[in-house]
Amino acid sequence: MHLRSEFLIVGAGITGLTIARELIRRGVEEVVILEKEKQLGAHASGRNSGVLHAGIYYIPDTFKARFCVEGNRLMKEFCRQKGLTLRECGKVIVVKDESRLDGLYELKRRADISGARAFIIDKNELKEVEPYAKTYEKALFSPDTAVVNPKEVLNAIAYELVSSKKVKILYGIGFRGLKESHQAITSPEGYITFNKFVNASGAYADKVAAYFGVGKDYKILPFKGTYKRLRKERSYIVRGNIYPVPDLRNPFLGVHFTRGADDVVYIGPTAIPALGREDYGLFKKGASIELFSILFRELILLIEDSGFRDLAFKEIKKYSRRFFFEEASSLVSELSYEDLEDTDKVGIRPQLVHWPTKKLVMDFVLIKDGDSLHILNAISPAFTSSMAFARYVVDMLLDSKTIL
Repeated sequence: MHLRSEFLIVGAGITGLTIARELIRRGVEEVVILEKEKQLGAHASGRNSGVLHAGIYYIPDTFKARFCVEGNRLMKEFCRQKGLTLRECGKVIVVKDESRLDGLYELKRRADISGARAFIIDKNELKEVEPYAKTYEKALFSPDTAVVNPKEVLNAIAYELVSSKKVKILYGIGFRGLKESHQAITSPEGYITFNKFVNASGAYADKVAAYFGVGKDYKILPFKGTYKRLRKERSYIVRGNIYPVPDLRNPFLGVHFTRGADDVVYIGPTAIPALGREDYGLFKKGASIELFSILFRELILLIEDSGFRDLAFKEIKKYSRRFFFEEASSLVSELSYEDLEDTDKVGIRPQLVHWPTKKLVMDFVLIKDGDSLHILNAISPAFTSSMAFARYVVDMLLDSKTIL
């Protein structure tokens, strides 16, 4: 197989699809997307909780802060236009104890700077939003947080792209390397010639970037997110989303409650260091491919980074059902141990590490090198931000004036 395309995108997750959508909205006539799986949503984009974040958590002037608020608006608008599931249920962020109050007010400060609506409320006001939520003195209310069905969104965008006749999505075909500078290998005898290349390959973004000689200081370290669910008879204790004030030194939001698009209340996710980029089950295929290199990276971080060490040890405890329950019960009242049910819902967060400093990268990373552009660390809120982020990326690709 030999194809030619003006733009070649690797990865048909939410980032790759929305970039393709923005390209054809700008007049591009020819886009090919490679998707190594045989269906959409097999990995991070289809396995997330479906929460549309409001833009509260992120340090001002970062990519996350710049694109989350507008991305939230654009994604809601898209869902309404297409008749997709959209639960506009809001979110409360609660305080476990006095030590987290400063964190709550810091979130309010960040939200105000980024233009995200967020309101400090007291216990009585909290009960009006989430009657069973627990907090210490104050909580933060985010009215613009919502929930969608991620796979529904992915399929709707893909249908729009294919219907345009300007985009081809090649399923079951992955990127295997470069034949020449503008030729991507797709099989032992197949390649695609491109003018411009977009690396939106998620958990494999660092490996794809390496073929272009860029991003050498970055390595992806996978974290596994597992969930429990609230048994149906007790699901009434959560209306929308109940989150804790997170440790703002880390890019994880902590175990929380989310009423999903399917009306099931999920509890999670964990952020446990994983054994592979597709380690959805213990010691299955995905855990064996790069097991030793990933374990080596984790070992180095455990030795050299006390913050990672503390995070890893705390998260590993969540394999204990009792510890997981204690985390969950700090957020809501009247929760019993028996209320938590096992679920097969699991995802992998491809967390980027800046290897020279051994630090977890908190923001999205974009690297443009000639005719290639590489998107590293497309983690939460990448799904929420995707449509706004795509506008910025396409500005870079088309060398037009930046939108911000």
